[in-house]
Amino acid sequence: MKPTISFQLFAIIILLSFSSLTAQVYKSDSPFAHTYSIVAYDEQTGDMGVAVQSHWFSVGTMVTWGEAGVGVVATQSFVNPAFGPEGLNLLKAGKSAGDAVAALLLSDKGREFRQLAILDAKGNAASFTGEKCIQPAGNIVGKNFSVQANLMANDKIWPAMAEAFQKAKGSLAERMLASLEAAEKAGGDIRGKQSAAMLVVRGKATGKVWEDRLVDIRVDDSPAPLPELRRLLKIHRAYDHMNNGDLAVEKNDMDSAMKEYSAAMKMFPNNLEMKFWTAVALANKGRMKEALPMFKQIFKKDKQWKTLTPRLIPNGLLKVTEEQLKRITES
Repeated sequence: MKPTISFQLFAIIILLSFSSLTAQVYKSDSPFAHTYSIVAYDEQTGDMGVAVQSHWFSVGTMVTWGEAGVGVVATQSFVNPAFGPEGLNLLKAGKSAGDAVAALLLSDKGREFRQLAILDAKGNAASFTGEKCIQPAGNIVGKNFSVQANLMANDKIWPAMAEAFQKAKGSLAERMLASLEAAEKAGGDIRGKQSAAMLVVRGKATGKVWEDRLVDIRVDDSPAPLPELRRLLKIHRAYDHMNNGDLAVEKNDMDSAMKEYSAAMKMFPNNLEMKFWTAVALANKGRMKEALPMFKQIFKKDKQWKTLTPRLIPNGLLKVTEEQLKRITES
């Protein structure tokens, strides 16, 4: 009689074999990130960006790396997380994107399991897809961008990404998002979708990290990460207007503040935060007839804003008389 092997024993053998294989290609704390991504450059502004979507939790914590004035990196497939900071360090040392990719892969025994893309501050892009990445897998380097994907539903994903980026209009963030959406439309990750991320940094560093990261948004766990990423990007743009309005208030430039607040409110007319600060700006300009109805609408929906309003008087954020304040809080 021929010997037989139980299903459980067979499964253990397969698992041990796979564990042995993966141990050779990445560190024990390095997760999978089979995915599609883009690194890109904006010729008009010099901004650089990286964006990604995957059927893996919090893909942005592993795949996307970037630094103003330096470049951006996407490291994926059987992820080598060190490629992120080490890639940026190589760019800082004067290496081109292509040289940085080559240098990182040279010392990596698991290189054939990797997928890597780097873009430098001059807009030069380079990428690599290892022969042992789970197929379909591939990459395309074009002018000012590189797209790459692995473990996809088909081999049309990365060509669709490249075409979409090249045809898209708008900001760098909008064009990268269009590329991700094209990937999903073409079939996307064969496992489905779970998380997405986008990072955009300035082409020239100001020395103020908080100003150099122009966009930094993530969707860590969602049944529809790309629609959620688009929603967050819209909110991000609206709050950029709000922040610009706040800066204008600090400079006592109420005309500019009013313009910025109004732009934000048009994007999200039901957002009480945006509506409140627009009403404050109107009141500060003496346009009480316009401000009062807005305050009334806000207070009706949430009385906490009425409690907050008098607190703006001592620090000068709300510059109205006692009589005007009474009219506001009684509205």
